[in-house]
Amino acid sequence: QVQLVESGGGLVQVGGSLRLSCAASGRAFPNYAMGWFRQAPGKEREFVATISRNSAGRNYADSVKGRFTIARDNAKNTVTLQMNNLKPEDTAVYYCAASPGSYYYLDDFASWGQGTRVTVSS
Repeated sequence: QVQLVESGGGLVQVGGSLRLSCAASGRAFPNYAMGWFRQAPGKEREFVATISRNSAGRNYADSVKGRFTIARDNAKNTVTLQMNNLKPEDTAVYYCAASPGSYYYLDDFASWGQGTRVTVSS
């Protein structure tokens, strides 16, 4: 399918900002819907944000809406997640994911990166 590598995680204070990046391999990248998911300690993986192939469609979890922004650059095979006004509950391992289907259907995301850790200090 497609190989994904996340970067940009780290330690940040409450109210701070961080930008995560995802690099995808292959020329087929524009054919995939892309997304970000996260898994907090002791919790299951949860949806954060997704974006359509042409960036016309975006979807956000209620918990991050207004604070996070997902974007993509098909010429560079990259997807980013700009995170602002970070909260302690944002602490998690963040995963980049790809879907051969629609950005709207979360079950279609089947290719995953290895994750990058984000820690928000209180």
